[in-house]
Amino acid sequence: QVQLVEYGGGLVQAGGSLRLSCATSGRTFSAVGWFRQPPGKEREFVSAIDWTGVVTSYADSVKGRFTISRDNAKNTVYLQMNSLKPEDTAVYSCAAPNGAISYVLFGRANSYAYWGQGTQVTVSS
Repeated sequence: QVQLVEYGGGLVQAGGSLRLSCATSGRTFSAVGWFRQPPGKEREFVSAIDWTGVVTSYADSVKGRFTISRDNAKNTVYLQMNSLKPEDTAVYSCAAPNGAISYVLFGRANSYAYWGQGTQVTVSS
């Protein structure tokens, strides 16, 4: 049974920090990505990481503020979010592919076959 579950969402003031976790189970994933969907907007790519934890990708909107990492022993991927802005408010979901994918495809939602339920992040101004 393949499963991805997000933890760590909540309410935070602008300029604050929050760490999201993506707990995976059922198989070993070659990569894990984070996506978000702001209210009334389409889903967008946030960040992704490969199985080594070295190859990473970030959306321009979060570069320098967010950091993705993974702990394979815990089957968990983290998204550390610093200097949060109201425009970061969204439902954040983690996702994993059905097999290996190239890093150049990390930002494409259709690269991922498995998705978590999402966790709400709200940043107040």
